[in-house]
This record gives sequence, C-alpha cells and structure tokens, in this order.
Amino acid sequence: MLNRIDHFAVGTDSLENGMLAMKEALGVQLSPGGKHDLMGTHNCVMQSGDESFFELIAVDPQASSPDRPRWFTLDDPATTARLAQRPRALCWVVNTNNLDGIVAASPIDLGDIITFTRGDRSWRLTVPPDGHLPEQGVFPAFIEWSPGPHPSTGQADLGVRLLEVSLSHPDFENINKVLDTLQVSHLARATEGDIGLAFKLQTPTGVVIID
Repeated sequence: MLNRIDHFAVGTDSLENGMLAMKEALGVQLSPGGKHDLMGTHNCVMQSGDESFFELIAVDPQASSPDRPRWFTLDDPATTARLAQRPRALCWVVNTNNLDGIVAASPIDLGDIITFTRGDRSWRLTVPPDGHLPEQGVFPAFIEWSPGPHPSTGQADLGVRLLEVSLSHPDFENINKVLDTLQVSHLARATEGDIGLAFKLQTPTGVVIID
C-alpha cells in the first residue's frame, strides 16, 4: 500500500496576509494557486520534496458560500480567531492508493470521501461533514489522486522541504495505536503534551517550525 505524505495545509485569515507572513518566515514568495469551488476556499502551493507540497489556504472572499461547512475547520470561530493572529498548521494529508480500504478499517471517523475536480485532474479526499479535523488535526486526512503525475511536479520549487510532521497529545499512546492501524506511523508519531500539530521545514533562511 502506498501511504506517504501528500501535502500539509497552513491556514491563514487571507492569502494576502499569509503570503506576506510566509515571505518573512520562510524567505520565499508564494504565488496565488487555485480555487476550491465546493469549499469556497483558495490557496497557494509549492513543492516540499518527495512528491509532496506545501499548501497555504484561506477562505475565498470572492466565492459563494458553500452549502456545507468548509474543510480544515475554516468556519470554526476558534480557528478564525487563531488565524487572525498568524498562519497556523491545520492539517496533514496522506496520499494512499487504497482510500476505501483505509476508511473502512479506520477505528476513527475520517469523514466522507468526496471527489474534487479541477481542470483535467481529480482526487478523492476524506472530509468530515461538519468540517472538523479528526483529533484537531493530529490525525491526517487521506487523499487518492486520479492517475497521472503528482500535482507537485508542476509547482514552483522555492527551496522549502518538509523535515517532520510533529504531533503531540495527552493520550499519545492511544493516538499512536490509531496511527499504526491507519498505516501511517512511519510518517509521524505523537509525543506526550497538549494537543498539537506542527510542521518542521528546511527553508532558504534555515529551519522553521509552523504550529
């Protein structure tokens, strides 16, 4: 089974503010990316190594309000308040070639499998109906792409590489058991602490942690 980190999402209150913050923190200039009409969001992306990518995501002020809660808790007042302070780590996403099997065997509710399309690309992604993140983002979402080159191959390489996905949780031992069952424990392990998610990045300005 192919289970590897596909991408990781950093939320921001607006793409403009997030791009400025990433230029200061990472030393790179992101460019506007695509839109997600079903969710009313838009993003900026860049390669992060090993067919993975960094995603900066925000509510799209020009989009119509979706008929369902947005993903990544972007409609949650608590998330809105956090993102008003600075960009935050929201979610890590695992690329799999057995999405139905992962969801069927999962001991936790990963959400619905939703199909998205943009241009000639399509993908299936786990999204909880109410937009929440399983265990506040400690557990990943899962994605399965349609056949073809990984989308990161067409993205800008700005010299940023994902070094580590860091997880923490008071009940870290049980969290790690679930990660084992989901067959992603080779990608990240939880340590004891408050519930937390962080991305450790190698950047042109040095090692940076986004939490």
